[in-house]
Amino acid sequence: MNLEPRQVVAELDRFIVGQAAAKRALAIALRNRVRRSQLPPEQQAEISPKNIMLIGPTGVGKTELARRLAALVNAPFVKVEATKYTEVGYVGRDVESMVRDLVENAVRTIRREKSHEVADKAEARVEERILGAMLPSRTPSGNPFEAWLGIREVRQPEDNEENASRKAQKEDLRRRLRARELEDLLIEIEVSERPAAMFDMFANTGMGDLASGMQEMLGSLLPQKKKRRKVTVRQARGLLLQEEIDNLLDTEEIARLAIERSEQMGIIFIDEIDKIAGKYGHGPDVSREGVQRDILPIVEGSTVATKYGPVRTDYILFIAAGAFHVSKPSDLIPELQGRFPIRVELDSLAEGDLERILVEPENALLSQYKKLMATEGIKLEFTDDAVKEIARIAHHINSTTEDIGARRLHTVMEQVMEEIAFDSHGFGGDKISIDAEYVRKRLQSIMRNEDLSRYIL
Repeated sequence: MNLEPRQVVAELDRFIVGQAAAKRALAIALRNRVRRSQLPPEQQAEISPKNIMLIGPTGVGKTELARRLAALVNAPFVKVEATKYTEVGYVGRDVESMVRDLVENAVRTIRREKSHEVADKAEARVEERILGAMLPSRTPSGNPFEAWLGIREVRQPEDNEENASRKAQKEDLRRRLRARELEDLLIEIEVSERPAAMFDMFANTGMGDLASGMQEMLGSLLPQKKKRRKVTVRQARGLLLQEEIDNLLDTEEIARLAIERSEQMGIIFIDEIDKIAGKYGHGPDVSREGVQRDILPIVEGSTVATKYGPVRTDYILFIAAGAFHVSKPSDLIPELQGRFPIRVELDSLAEGDLERILVEPENALLSQYKKLMATEGIKLEFTDDAVKEIARIAHHINSTTEDIGARRLHTVMEQVMEEIAFDSHGFGGDKISIDAEYVRKRLQSIMRNEDLSRYIL
């Protein structure tokens, strides 16, 4: 999408309340990518993205801003947590895996796009395979040695009358198949059998990428097994469609496009970067600076080997985020600080912001509850004073305990809605209205007991 910065901010406003400075910075970064893509190749090579550091408490929208930004332009996006990585030599994931995850994300997106393009052709092939199962060929199968020796036995053509009858029968079956009249008919089909996963034990270790590559290599070397199954026509459609789509897709083309899109449009969101800031010389924190030094070449621009091919990180946009309660951005190593020239501080959420979050965004929390209850034929309403009271209580708890931003609304709302969600029809008929009095009634006992509120809210 070729959006102007003002349009990008307007799109982000649909889902995220406030944080105007962060939205402007992200919109400009996105627009600069579009501007760069319109330059001659030799000039493009000289312009690298200006990485951004978002500074603010948890729950104010840092991750959501980055995720929505990537979705706007259909860019490969991956969110990683800096604390998951450890210095080379320690047990944990190596930092290059963030780039591999980004490429995997791009591959999935492009496969989905290409699958839509070949869907019609795949459905036609599935139809032919189902018809073939319903009306097996009468031609006897040839001797397998004929194919090896290049010999083809001359067969007499079928009787014309019999051939015409068979054709008419097939067209009648095709008509009924398209009309969904044969969905419960049992047929026997041949499907490819997936190879068993042999390296799952390494999936959550630092060797996950190596295990994935070995699994793929062995899968390509071993012959693909076929299995005959007796299923309904409805089940056969689902089983055969994905198989035919896979046969039609060009995996090399998908890999090439995924690498290109990752390099030119990829966004990597590094959360909790403040947790690896600080200089320590002993204890469990000894590897923090090491992690920063391992992340540095990725952010600076290097080439990472993936199973789809080498990926350059020079033009990937990196967005780092952290609360920086204990540490500060200047505690990061100077080289890494310099790689995040744009810094934006996000505001803590005021009571008015929490009130707006409840009702304004397209995915607003109150509208989610209304839709959930509507599935059972119940019309749920929240009065204006109820919305204000929920926001007031959430803000009060954030002020007196740990500030977790908008996430506090979820815990408060769950307590408010617990009785209604448990027995919706026995609560108050098909129309339920929640006012401030009901909100206070549901929360007053918890609010009164400070220790209890710390656990529950």
